[in-house]
Amino acid sequence: MRAVELFEQGRPHAQIAGMLGVSPESVRRWKRQWEQGGAAALRRSPATGRPPKLDDAQVEQVRAALEQGAQAHGFEADLWTLERVGLVVERVTGVKLARASVWRLLTGRLGWSLQRPQRRAVERDESEIARWVTHEWPRIKRGR
Repeated sequence: MRAVELFEQGRPHAQIAGMLGVSPESVRRWKRQWEQGGAAALRRSPATGRPPKLDDAQVEQVRAALEQGAQAHGFEADLWTLERVGLVVERVTGVKLARASVWRLLTGRLGWSLQRPQRRAVERDESEIARWVTHEWPRIKRGR
């Protein structure tokens, strides 16, 4: 409630705006609210809107299930897609989520981010690469 302290000190709107990093319009609106309802009028109201379909316990169940990997849930490749996550959410919690809701669950409530799999050639031979790095690369480097 720093704004209230600054109002009480009689500071100009522009100065308060600069100190708080907001627009002068916001300061004027806050002051009007403060004058009409006191400091309580400036408190944030609780969030409105539809409550989430999954409660915190269900979100943790989903997290645990996803951390087991996709193959543990019968998928061929160990990669997650929104559709796959949606199926697991439905199996674990009984709640069907739209793709957009699955995305919000992953990025918002779980704090995960999009990760794309690294593409590798099917013919890639790790032992041959290791041999080349230890034998051929030093030989090429010495020739410089």
